Amino acid sequence: MFGGKKNGSSKPQNRIDSLIGVGTCLEGNVRFSGGLRIDGEIKGNVEAVKDQPSTLVVSEHARIEGVINVAHLVINGTVIGPVHASESLELQPNAKVTGDVEYNSLEMQQGAVVQGRLIHQSNAKTVELKLAASSN
Repeated sequence: MFGGKKNGSSKPQNRIDSLIGVGTCLEGNVRFSGGLRIDGEIKGNVEAVKDQPSTLVVSEHARIEGVINVAHLVINGTVIGPVHASESLELQPNAKVTGDVEYNSLEMQQGAVVQGRLIHQSNAKTVELKLAASSN
């Protein structure tokens, strides 16, 4: 899924900088950069710092109730709320998402469930072309 790098896209983090462990429950918004793995529960929004590389991993034990807005996202747990992955989204077999999902690149494995809309967002920039004036 994270094979070739496309122009203008950031690479997913290969390491986890922060961990919210099993049995931990946070109430409030979480803002991060780098790699974050969630094994616990969050009741609030999870957002990556703008213009910073970010990867969020939601494990099979995790539950998030709120908005997710990151570049790279891997879900194998439960998310209740809208999801926005500006670069890539991987939905693993135990993923259960209730809410609309916006993505640029999507990998969805058998068993994953999305109750909401899948909305493709392209990072391609629109180029306006003008016709050259013909002189006869």
